Amino acid sequence: MGDRRPRRCRRGSSASPERQEEAKRVLRRCLKAGAAALHSGEPAVDAVELVVRELESDPFFNSGRGSVLTRNGTVEMEASIMDGDGRRCGAVSGLSSVKNPVSLARLVMDKSPHSYLAFDGAEIFAREQGVEMVDKSYFITETNVSMLKLAKEANSILYDYRVPETCSTSAHRMNGLAISIYAPETVGCVAVDRHGRCAAATSTGGLLNKMSGRIGDSPLIGSGTYACRACAVSCTGEGEAIIRATLARDVAALMEYKGLGLQEAVDSAVKERLDEGFAGAIAVSAKGEVACGFNTVGMFRAYAKEDGSMEVSIWD
Repeated sequence: MGDRRPRRCRRGSSASPERQEEAKRVLRRCLKAGAAALHSGEPAVDAVELVVRELESDPFFNSGRGSVLTRNGTVEMEASIMDGDGRRCGAVSGLSSVKNPVSLARLVMDKSPHSYLAFDGAEIFAREQGVEMVDKSYFITETNVSMLKLAKEANSILYDYRVPETCSTSAHRMNGLAISIYAPETVGCVAVDRHGRCAAATSTGGLLNKMSGRIGDSPLIGSGTYACRACAVSCTGEGEAIIRATLARDVAALMEYKGLGLQEAVDSAVKERLDEGFAGAIAVSAKGEVACGFNTVGMFRAYAKEDGSMEVSIWD
């Protein structure tokens, strides 16, 4: 691509209408569960854990049951959660047999002296805490096995497979390596409760055909996940770009130090901080505002407000 400008592939655009509707059904179901928890008086941190657990248990998205595979044909899942009330946080990486990584991240926050556990140490802690464990084959779905085969044949890292063949991908690169397809499906949830407390949670299987041991933005507090008294943010997209931008924390910082509103802060962070990377963010403020921003054509997203209004969207 001679002009060096990043080309925007339509995320999700080669998915059939049926698949798009399936995605919306999953999002609506999980959204209703989270909204019900908040309406019943549950704190925001409980609501975000509940919603992300639901998303992890459905194989549609790239987390938990639907996690994509490493180049070794295994899963290495990661997740984080943050309670803006006191900025408490917990994160995990390298999980291969924990059914719901977000709940283990919650236990790291609540039941350990640490903020982040990974690989064998995280799995040992999970067993000590009585977390539900499953056989590793639980995560090896037929879809993800076939997609790993395609990724290896292309000798590339694949984010997802729902981009039309007409979208040239030869010019897409991340840290110098070709990216054949861009359309990540990391899951996340942000919420603010009736007391104005904000929380965020994020969970993912990472990149399809990634190197074993690669850690993305999702478990990194301040990059893929952040919550404070002002807002809560969860990100998805090109993890390496999000890490460099500390994207989630940047949204909060723009509100705290520059006095920007929530949507303005999200838009500014996505536009100014990602360089040539692709990503998106969802956010809520302590005032109950909702915002999202992305520099792709679309992002799977849904929100519910206190007045009962709900929206589920994919495209810009």
